[in-house]
Amino acid sequence: QVQLVESGGGLVQPGGSLRLSCAASGSMFSIYAMGWYRQAPGKQRERVAMITSGGSTNYADSVKGRFTISRDNAKKTLYLQMNSLKPEDTAVYYCNRYPRDDTYWGQGTQVTVSS
Repeated sequence: QVQLVESGGGLVQPGGSLRLSCAASGSMFSIYAMGWYRQAPGKQRERVAMITSGGSTNYADSVKGRFTISRDNAKKTLYLQMNSLKPEDTAVYYCNRYPRDDTYWGQGTQVTVSS
């Protein structure tokens, strides 16, 4: 059974930065491609970024150049560094496998970008 626990969200002004973390349980973390997803009020959950087991990355166009996904397999932790945040980045952020597995959603972490 895999458990995912997201943290690091908060309230930040436009242009600010946050670093999200996702702690994973289970011994298979290092072999999975992982992703960050987000869901804004009234919108569908969308993929923000993904990283393969080998470290290759891919980003949604809306965050390219501003967000960086990374992973520490020894710590079983996934990260998302978010810079130059915009109000439209406001959402609950989740981590999951990539492609997503709907049995593995955690509680998410709220990111609010507002002045």
